[in-house]
Amino acid sequence: MLNFEFKNPTKILFGKGEIAKIEKEIPEGAKILMIYGGGSIKNNGVYDQVRKALADFEFYEFGGVPANPEYEVLINALTFIKEKNINYLLAVGGGSVIDGTKFLSAAAQYEGEPWEILKKPVRTFEGQGMPFGTILTLPATGSEMNSGYVISRRETNEKLSSGGPGLFPQFSVLDPEVVRSIPKNQIANGITDAYTHVLEQYMTAPSSADLQERIAESILISLQQTAPKVMEEDFDYDAAGNFMWCCTMALNGLIQKGVITDWAVHAMGHELTAYYGIDHARTLAIIAPSHYRYNFETKKEKLAQYAERVWNITEGSVEEKAEAGIRKMEDFFHSLHIQTRLSDYVEDYQNTAERVKKAFTERNWLGLGEYKALSPEDAYQIVEMSY
Repeated sequence: MLNFEFKNPTKILFGKGEIAKIEKEIPEGAKILMIYGGGSIKNNGVYDQVRKALADFEFYEFGGVPANPEYEVLINALTFIKEKNINYLLAVGGGSVIDGTKFLSAAAQYEGEPWEILKKPVRTFEGQGMPFGTILTLPATGSEMNSGYVISRRETNEKLSSGGPGLFPQFSVLDPEVVRSIPKNQIANGITDAYTHVLEQYMTAPSSADLQERIAESILISLQQTAPKVMEEDFDYDAAGNFMWCCTMALNGLIQKGVITDWAVHAMGHELTAYYGIDHARTLAIIAPSHYRYNFETKKEKLAQYAERVWNITEGSVEEKAEAGIRKMEDFFHSLHIQTRLSDYVEDYQNTAERVKKAFTERNWLGLGEYKALSPEDAYQIVEMSY
């Protein structure tokens, strides 16, 4: 097991009716900006619960944060924060809203050009970010219990990440009841996103960190078993709760401690979202199978372990089990109606691999993956395999 440090200060309030408790989590006298997305919270009861909980606070609202939170929109929110002397942020939404709020937390007291925070990138340390809490309405990214975020900039077709220990939410409310009103395609995205988050931290090489390995595998199995239940038309509170907690546990930092991690799938997937606007989770499903096949020799032992422990595939050689594991992963995505080829989403895809190679070269991203060995040319090959 590798050396590691672990600290996660986010307080979780899990269960039905927990939104009412946020009044006790926010400092008395705080001047709050509530940040949300397209307005679905006004239809599912969350908005009214938040307003009631904040009745004794001075608070303002900023809506309209889109999926794949856009820099241009967030700059408008940043201007509002400074004009109104806001000192506390409350994200009410899914990963995009929470990621956008983390950027605002980092940018609110940053003296330079805000885009530098992502371009350089600039890490935000404890005490540097504006304090914030979250109310999760769309399980997927795990952003409610980690300190990283991703922002898109439309004018440059970039999707970049940053973070730091100063950007953990002070608290996050996880009420499974919100799953009741989420469209099934977004639930499928959430399952796929969380599943791939685990793979990025797991699908590397066999590790001596047995507990992290077993926890990662249990999250994958739980997602596989929970998926058909949350995709049913009838709402299942227990299944929704398992789904929500799996998404949080997939990326709260626990399973990545003491092991090597990959994240090349995300790097390439982000480019597809930036170019074509494809849902983030679906870009991961496009890239992941090709990534594992391209890097088969370095990942085959772990792929075989995945096949054995997660899918109960015990027959065959290491290579046969590894390939069977990839096929099972693809089948799982397909069972969610998630397609795994770029050509399933866009018609003019032929130059995509070249665009990715060029972008990675220009950013000096010359070594991706767990061994920092994947070059822009390797990314070209993987993306091309994904057509």
